[in-house]
Amino acid sequence: MNYREILRNLVAFPTVSSDSNLALIDYVRDWLESCGFTTRCQYNAEGDKANLIARLGPERDGGILLAGHTDVVPVADQDWNSDPFLLA
Repeated sequence: MNYREILRNLVAFPTVSSDSNLALIDYVRDWLESCGFTTRCQYNAEGDKANLIARLGPERDGGILLAGHTDVVPVADQDWNSDPFLLA
């Protein structure tokens, strides 16, 4: 799978902030684990949203941490020229 296809898949998840992000979290977790990462999830109280923590390499001090977010602002009732969940 090339990076454009991965990006297309990521953009296609409708992770509007009021909705669950678990489908996206599962997709990213599976992909990272296939690349050798160790992962774990932290779920909210309702269990419908999660943060994904991924690590590559030995467990010791040092290393790199990448942080991001998976939610997007609501898109309903906005004047879009194209589907906001479709990579052009």
